[in-house]
Amino acid sequence: MKTETIFKIKNASDFEKTALEVFKHQFDNNRVYRAFCDLLYIHPSEVTSIEQIPFLPIQFFKTRDILSSQSAIQTTFTSSGTTGIATSKHHVTDLDVYNKSFTKGFEYFYGPIEDYVILGLLPSYLERQGSSLIYMVDAMIKTSKHPESGFYLNNLEELKEALIRLDAEGKKVLLIGVSFALLDLVETYQFQLKNTIIMETGGMKGKRKELIRDELHNILRAGFGVNNIHSEYGMTELLSQAYSKGQGVFNCPPWMKILTRDTEDALSIQKPGKAGGMNIIDLANINSCSFIASQDLGRVNPNGSFEVIGRFDNSDIRGCNLMVL
Repeated sequence: MKTETIFKIKNASDFEKTALEVFKHQFDNNRVYRAFCDLLYIHPSEVTSIEQIPFLPIQFFKTRDILSSQSAIQTTFTSSGTTGIATSKHHVTDLDVYNKSFTKGFEYFYGPIEDYVILGLLPSYLERQGSSLIYMVDAMIKTSKHPESGFYLNNLEELKEALIRLDAEGKKVLLIGVSFALLDLVETYQFQLKNTIIMETGGMKGKRKELIRDELHNILRAGFGVNNIHSEYGMTELLSQAYSKGQGVFNCPPWMKILTRDTEDALSIQKPGKAGGMNIIDLANINSCSFIASQDLGRVNPNGSFEVIGRFDNSDIRGCNLMVL
């Protein structure tokens, strides 16, 4: 099927129609996903709504090649992981789809990338190969065409000076950073920013003790002198991102949707409002798998926005029980 259809979705009806087409395409062309559906005795001829589509457990990306395309692999994105732990591998056969997805997704919420000076504070990602986040931010830096755009590693004083100067000049600035590095920055310097978006991508990457979202955002709000901390929700296994403009409430672009599954029955989709395992539909992931059962726990609101409230631990995953909420 044509990928152009995915980025032309306008409403829920368009989404459901396209999702069912993508499901049939992946059932027919993805060997691993087909075997998973067969084990559940689910066939496209019997599936009439997105709630009936099987969601592939995300752990399969650690042990199998999840592909729905015969085209050559252009790149492989990998997740970060501690020594001895298997990492996810996401084979991408068409980088143009990823470029369109993250560009159109960002611009859907924030407007043209060219309007921003893009500053990336992503040391843990920069220091390894295969990060889809680094690929995305690097492309955004190049698209912005601002000479001030760029990555920062450990040169926090240089970043501090750039932030203060650019903000004072009235330029629209996006600082996208991993949580521990943003904390390092505000523990060393204090800011009162007026024209800058601070966007955290989550995770301490073993560098610091994990904080609950409210605690993290309170520290960052005070340190940067801003009213809200924005957030990006994405992962190695996806080609789309959701964004929060504050309070940890995320919204998806039109080709992405979050559902939650029951805590006792992994095949049962819940109505909005109940906490459960997060199932992600990412239609941009057409050449891999668009229907993924993640290890995140979340809650979907009636308007389709969602909140991330935790993660499975390893024993929960093996035993099919969720952590107590």
